[in-house]
Amino acid sequence: MRISIVIPAHNEASYLKDCLDSFVAQTYLPNELIVVDDNSSDDTFKIAKSYAQKYDWIKALQRKSIDEHIPGRKVVDTFNYGLKHTTEYDLIGKFDADIILPNNYFEDIVNKFQANWKLGMCSGLLFIKKGNDWVYENIADKSHIRGPIKLYHKACFNKIGGLRPGVGWDTVDVLLAKYHDFDHLTLPELQVKHLRPTGHGYSSKSYQTKGEALYKMRYGIILAKIAALKMAWQAKSLRLYFQAVLGYVKAFFQQQPKYVTKKEGKFIRIFRWKGILSKI
Repeated sequence: MRISIVIPAHNEASYLKDCLDSFVAQTYLPNELIVVDDNSSDDTFKIAKSYAQKYDWIKALQRKSIDEHIPGRKVVDTFNYGLKHTTEYDLIGKFDADIILPNNYFEDIVNKFQANWKLGMCSGLLFIKKGNDWVYENIADKSHIRGPIKLYHKACFNKIGGLRPGVGWDTVDVLLAKYHDFDHLTLPELQVKHLRPTGHGYSSKSYQTKGEALYKMRYGIILAKIAALKMAWQAKSLRLYFQAVLGYVKAFFQQQPKYVTKKEGKFIRIFRWKGILSKI
């Protein structure tokens, strides 16, 4: 199976070398790895270019964009820029620049895709360092495929219409994959080191965009409040709950454009409610 990986990168010089070394050390190498530098002010592009000069399957690109940090949208836009430069692939990946993969990462995942023709998405799990140990980054269920390590089968990626440009893109893609009857799978044995824990730069505005995403996924206010409460519990931040609900309400009154159709939204609500009721 041909694998194409796109890594959107902004000021990742502190982590990029370790990240790329883990790709180079894979027992099943990707066919191409495209690092897209998005307006970095450090040595991100220089490091990426040095690997591109050494390995013919690695490419280093530069994208010029606005300096403003737009949660979700910037990373998806940068990924899409890299996607335009990919060649033929069976699996397409969106990975972050602050991760270290185990050497057998792609070998094990390819085996899973080959064994299940309905498998649309697959990944390992993210671990962060605490003291001398690497522990699971407990901000999502272990069944959830996290944004920094997304790998899609081409058929699934095309069916869901690619990635949505905004916060929540890495949740709505899983839900749309389910809508189109694709399976998704996480492999607990594939422990990916996340060098920079999620949420290090979150602000009140970032929390509000989480609520906006719930609105765009057509959750409905009650389901959105439950989802916001769960996120707040996992992040151990009550402020996240109130800011997320505020973001949802703002999006409602502004009538912001949705990520999904009414039919897809109905499926998402039923799917989420079934999940909640099954745990009661």
